[in-house]
Amino acid sequence: MRRSPSVNWSVLKKQLNPDELLFDVKTLDEHSGDKWFASARPDAVALPRSTASVARILAFAHRRRIPVTARGAGHGYVGGCVPVLGGIALSLARLTQIKEINSRDFVAVADAGVVTQTLQDAVEARGLFFPPDPASRAHCTIGGNIATNAGGPRCLKYGVTRDYVLGLEVVLADGSIVNLGGRTHKNKTGFELARLFVGSEGMLGIVTQAKLKLLPLPPQRACLSAGFDSMKSAIRTIDAVFLAGFLPSALEVADAFTLAAAYNRTGSKMLTGCRAHLIVEIDGQDSSVRAERKTLEQIIKKQAPLFVKSAVGSQPCESIWQIRREFSYSLRDTGLTKLNQDIVVPRGKLDRLFRFTAQLQKKHQLPIACFGHAGDGNIHVNVMVDESAPDKRRRSKIVLDELFHFVLSMDGAITGEHGIGLAKKPWWTAATSPECRRLHATIKRAMDPLGILNPRKFL
Repeated sequence: MRRSPSVNWSVLKKQLNPDELLFDVKTLDEHSGDKWFASARPDAVALPRSTASVARILAFAHRRRIPVTARGAGHGYVGGCVPVLGGIALSLARLTQIKEINSRDFVAVADAGVVTQTLQDAVEARGLFFPPDPASRAHCTIGGNIATNAGGPRCLKYGVTRDYVLGLEVVLADGSIVNLGGRTHKNKTGFELARLFVGSEGMLGIVTQAKLKLLPLPPQRACLSAGFDSMKSAIRTIDAVFLAGFLPSALEVADAFTLAAAYNRTGSKMLTGCRAHLIVEIDGQDSSVRAERKTLEQIIKKQAPLFVKSAVGSQPCESIWQIRREFSYSLRDTGLTKLNQDIVVPRGKLDRLFRFTAQLQKKHQLPIACFGHAGDGNIHVNVMVDESAPDKRRRSKIVLDELFHFVLSMDGAITGEHGIGLAKKPWWTAATSPECRRLHATIKRAMDPLGILNPRKFL
């Protein structure tokens, strides 16, 4: 494989529409990375308008061993779409059609470039529900969600992206087009090959279209917001909710540093003296949701919170979620660089995780902000770094190494939603066994024998 300045691109241009292959510097730079701290300029940017064009691009690249790095909206946090070896940055941004929403089959068919919230709004207008809800759902795409197996707050009750993939149209490394799975909610015809591509980070093939499972839209929802004087009290409340037999649709937690930053941004008086915060959401039929909200409020109040607020209905619930949506912006307002790590620990070890991050802050004198999906142990641990201080940059690398090794010692995972990409590559070996890595390599060689798809990542 090679970088590609000597390639005769005119051969490929003749096979595509005039605007499907671009070389201007502005477009190259726009497709050089994502939200992480790395970039590499590709030699060409492909913006295909059809699966057929994607197939022609890959066939051309395969014959010439040109690297191809697929990308969705570029909202990843691990450098997953950085074209490390140049070559072609292949964007699915123009594949934006929702082909079908079937209310009787509970199936949607959508191109890879459809924005997640666009699909959700369209299906909800039909009384249907597509639950996966990554924080960037207003910008991220279905194809990107599939590539990283994206989650979000609602995955506690409803599962992650893979749980909604019924079938995929995929272009393989040599340009072959395969249709995997189907549109039925059960299917045991051979291996579950469609799921092989979920979470594959663009290294096995390029997803161009998906058949997705839908659910009935819950007619009602309710939220509770509660503040605590310690993280220990908040975690005790989480345990009490589950012990009472509840499975919330979402259960979010935030720590003291995050809340202090949110207070500085919003001026919300309810955050005064608040060192931990929970949001609990439930959904279902109106009568049951209203009854369960009252029971949950009683459960939370037994843990002596600083406050409890509750709401019933979509708009009132959105007002409670607004504080959660301010967290990332609040941390940016500090002027520090946010190194966002989407680690996961078993749910019963949340208290140990928060104690450990507190110890890390004290030991290395670097702020750490933790918030995220307490219901399934997926916490976004944000190491906050003053990039103007070389010593703090050096210490942040030590903090990350100690964090990931602690998480692994707790039988946790170094990533729950974002993927490995470049950011987590240094810990790939620690997170996997030699046998696991050999199996990954075997599958990669079988699917992409020349290694052209998203090279120099964790495989």
